[in-house]
Amino acid sequence: MERLRLAVSHRAALPLPTPHNHLRRRRLQLHPFPSSLSLSLPISPQLSPAARRHPPPLLASASAAQAASPAPTPATGGGAKPVPLLVSLAVGLAVRFLAPRPAEVTPQAWQLLSIFLTTISGLVLGPLPVGAWAFLGLTATVATRTLPFTAAFGAFTNEVIWLIVISFFFARGFVKTGLGDRVATYFVKWLGRSTLGLSYGLTISEACIAPAMPSTTARAGGVFLPIVKSLSLSAGSKPNDPSARKLGSYLVQSQLQASGNSSALFLTAAAQNLLCLKLAEEIGVKIANPWISWFKVASLPAIISLLATPYLLYKIFPPEIKDTPEAPAIAAQKLENMGPVTRNEWVMVATMILAVSLWIFGDTIGVSSVVAAMIGLSILLLLGVLNWEDCLNEKSAWDTLAWFAILVGMAGQLTNLGIVSWMSNCVAKVLQSFSLSWPAAFGVLQASYFFIHYLFASQTAHVGALYSAFLAMHLAAGVPAILSALALTYNSNLFGALTHYSSGQSAVYYGAGYVDLPDVFKLGFTTAAINAVIWGVVGTFWWKFLGLY
Repeated sequence: MERLRLAVSHRAALPLPTPHNHLRRRRLQLHPFPSSLSLSLPISPQLSPAARRHPPPLLASASAAQAASPAPTPATGGGAKPVPLLVSLAVGLAVRFLAPRPAEVTPQAWQLLSIFLTTISGLVLGPLPVGAWAFLGLTATVATRTLPFTAAFGAFTNEVIWLIVISFFFARGFVKTGLGDRVATYFVKWLGRSTLGLSYGLTISEACIAPAMPSTTARAGGVFLPIVKSLSLSAGSKPNDPSARKLGSYLVQSQLQASGNSSALFLTAAAQNLLCLKLAEEIGVKIANPWISWFKVASLPAIISLLATPYLLYKIFPPEIKDTPEAPAIAAQKLENMGPVTRNEWVMVATMILAVSLWIFGDTIGVSSVVAAMIGLSILLLLGVLNWEDCLNEKSAWDTLAWFAILVGMAGQLTNLGIVSWMSNCVAKVLQSFSLSWPAAFGVLQASYFFIHYLFASQTAHVGALYSAFLAMHLAAGVPAILSALALTYNSNLFGALTHYSSGQSAVYYGAGYVDLPDVFKLGFTTAAINAVIWGVVGTFWWKFLGLY
């Protein structure tokens, strides 16, 4: 008891920090991450051996936040949510039994369309987790004999889907080794003397990492949000607080809005890019040498938009703190504490250089993209950068395999059974009735495809549901095939920042608590309009120069 009284009296004698003193300090200081941050991360980052020996004082890692966070409370109850379940089923049943079937559509195709629409409605409304609901849709196609078992499960052997799955493992390797964190910290050191420079450093570093880390959500949650959070807290900019506008709000929105252009710049920068090209190929639009063709077509509008975004947001959503003079010094200190580049980081660098090189030149030497990815993953497993447990624990990858394969399989069968061509012909007739030229039809269809995303909570769900149909509508309206396929795919990246629910990375950044919901919608729409102008004007001249039309 005597010891306890002494301890209490000693604590009472300590001076308490005052908010006034804290606000007067302009130096960047260290702040621990709140435990709530770990709840928004899509994967579980781990520190490199060097980082574990010397915990970084700045840009704290997400794993530290996870270690400090309390264990999640087990979910109570279970099963499907009644209202979303009933609405989702009602959509499909109404199409199957109430809507008149067109004469040119077979009963099998119409029944598959009703199951597909039920599946898509469930992906939007969420009666069950995405993978579980997609599996129910797959079961319905087999149980009702709409499709035979082999056709229903045929897409599980799709090369593009396995390339997407392996991309999740590469993303885990970047986070586990600490390589992504190191690259971003170097850019903070080089460009971080002002808030605008800090934003450019983070934006450019993401663009550099993007082609070898093919998950926008993983880049957001595993690398960049922890860095943004730490820098903001160091400047006294706290989430869910009036001080958020000091620094955090701007950095979060700038990084989110720029990430869509980073993902659009490279074929391998986002999972939906690969899915779009596969769906386009099923409709008959095949792009030769896809990695190079993709980058060449996207390069000029994407780079201009990428560089314009931080500056424009600096003007329309300005931070209160304009200068961060000590950020480079503290970033340099963090790099020193991390120590030299570890063996695993060097292996990760070499493996990703090999993988990207094979993605670029694979068509020339006869190595497909998925084989290149398999070779890269095999190297990481053989050299111990990743272990099989890392792969098994990457739940997002296996969940994606399940529902991507189901959506791709259904979309492919709808194309084979003539549903997509029937829908596209109907839309083409409507457009022709308005006497629209193909450029006008292109603009109307692209805008419709973009803003329909307000109804979707996932980029990949949107692509799986609508990409094939909209591409077929473009072709029926006379829009050049390659231009149609690539423009729709670029939009599939750009609409990821429209709302707080429009993509995984949007949810991650919004969950940080730095931006109010009205600002999310306002900035999402404003930036979308800016991107539309940049891509529309620059793209028109650039794509004409490249001969796409």
